[in-house]
Amino acid sequence: MKNIYLLFLILSVISVSCSNNDKKSDAYGNFEATEIIVSAEANGKLTEFNVEEGKTINADEITGCIDTIQLHLKIMHLEAQRNTIRTKYKNIFSQAEVLREQKEVALIEKKRIENLLKDNAATQKQLDDVNGNINVLDKQINSVITQNSTVFKESESIDVQILQIRNQIEKSIIKNPVKGTVILKLAEEKEIVNYGRPLYKIADLSEMTLRVYVSGEQLGNIKIGQTVKVLIDSTKTENKTLEGTISWISSKSEFTPKIIQTKDERVNMVYAVKVRVKNDGSLKIGMPGEIIF
Repeated sequence: MKNIYLLFLILSVISVSCSNNDKKSDAYGNFEATEIIVSAEANGKLTEFNVEEGKTINADEITGCIDTIQLHLKIMHLEAQRNTIRTKYKNIFSQAEVLREQKEVALIEKKRIENLLKDNAATQKQLDDVNGNINVLDKQINSVITQNSTVFKESESIDVQILQIRNQIEKSIIKNPVKGTVILKLAEEKEIVNYGRPLYKIADLSEMTLRVYVSGEQLGNIKIGQTVKVLIDSTKTENKTLEGTISWISSKSEFTPKIIQTKDERVNMVYAVKVRVKNDGSLKIGMPGEIIF
């Protein structure tokens, strides 16, 4: 009876051993995702902040707002300055028109005196006086035009400042950059935040990356785009199988010996490999995984 029991035990061990060898994975690693930290692009109080950990947010969705009251007040002040400057512009334009009309009258007077001078009914001094008046008017017109150009540049400067503040207001509205799941919340509504303050961390978990490490011996048997089996723990004794695609293979080993002479030493080199896996909801960042080529 003891011999039969011993024989059954040996056969069981051999069976389990063979089963384990059949299920032995080629590489091991952990799942990761591309994480994006969304930061504040303005200073002020978080008047709204609709972010919760685990919440899925679409790209370009508004997640919060930083107080913009002071910025709007600055725009109102600048617009008032611009209106004042434009009033000066109108006044200068009116002055230039008056001077041009005076010049037209002077030109008519000049022709009249020139005709009289031909008939000896006017003097050269009268003509010289008219020409001098015309020259003075030309200089006055040029001076007014120069003032007008200066005022116009002042108005343009105000316009640029208003555009800058409107851009700051736009950046005060927090927009989510990519569709993903919030994995870490770093601020709360009503907090005072400064430019560059991290607000939350988001990652697209619909597709995860399993980073594994393979030996130099295995490297020759894999290629980018190759489909592999991905195993994750389902229970203590069973694995769940998913499909993955090799998306990246490191061109450098993680630990390179100083002098590589023999084939055995080359086999000991370890290379990082990334495998893209569609997430059915069971994959988490940091979770261990295995692959079979």
